Amino acid sequence: MDNPLVISSSPHLHCGMTTRGVMLDVLIALSPAAAASMLLFGWRSAAVIIVCVASCLAAEYLSCIVLKRPHTVGDLSATVTGLLLALNLPATIPLWQAAIGGAAAIVVAKQMFGGLGQNFVNPALFGRIVLLASFPESMNKWMIPLQGQGGADVITSATPLAMLSQGAEVEYSLKELFVGIRPGSLGETCVLALLLGGIYLVTRRVISPTIPVVYIATVFIMAWLLGQNPLVHILSGGLMLGAIFMATDYSTSPINTAGKVVFAVGCGLITVLIRFYGSLPEGVSFAILIMNILVPLIERATRPLPFGEERRLFCEK
Repeated sequence: MDNPLVISSSPHLHCGMTTRGVMLDVLIALSPAAAASMLLFGWRSAAVIIVCVASCLAAEYLSCIVLKRPHTVGDLSATVTGLLLALNLPATIPLWQAAIGGAAAIVVAKQMFGGLGQNFVNPALFGRIVLLASFPESMNKWMIPLQGQGGADVITSATPLAMLSQGAEVEYSLKELFVGIRPGSLGETCVLALLLGGIYLVTRRVISPTIPVVYIATVFIMAWLLGQNPLVHILSGGLMLGAIFMATDYSTSPINTAGKVVFAVGCGLITVLIRFYGSLPEGVSFAILIMNILVPLIERATRPLPFGEERRLFCEK
């Protein structure tokens, strides 16, 4: 007879959430942005999404075989990575380049560090930065929305942030920026769709609103202090997509509330510094990636200490 007393490591309470359930909620939350991208950019959006998701799933499956790990395709984490990567890419990117980004995101940023939960940077952001460094021309060609199905003769234009970085006036109204009538990555343009997804995730308690709210508020305040329209900075670029869906990644963000605030403020400050003083018009991807790397130090500096214990930021030999 088996011993009814099962001894195992903590935690001993189960909230009922599973990896597959959380990832399914994220996919549901991303569906408005994905649908909006198809309305705005036509069949090219669907093609980029399919290629990114397929390449991530294939890379996940083959990595598990090569590394002799249990297959994890069914937990939907690779699907989420593929969709997030696609929503961070321009509609005009060659599909073979999108596939490279998906493979890099899964193999390098995720599986090489031990798989889901072991990665120290967001895989989708890593894949985007690999593509930005490898194919800068393709990654900076922005299609103007609502051009039918987006054939070879599509018209491209500068993004609102690129206009600001060049000292020009933004040609789009706040309403157009809010609903996505402006050039940009597939999933970053329609702020309305992103907000709907964010509200869903908060309602389902998949994410805490702390990081998105503090991140966006930091960018708002800094843009206002530096003399530019803060609403334009919030509604332009990948701020909403990054703050809601990527800065809140469980594996790469702090656990406690104080750590989340420090993390979000850091993301906001770096984003504004790159936008105002960097050579690139957008800094969300780099800001989140840099803060991902600093998460262990942030958690060590902000975690609650038992009475009498001294806080140490660095390990002592």
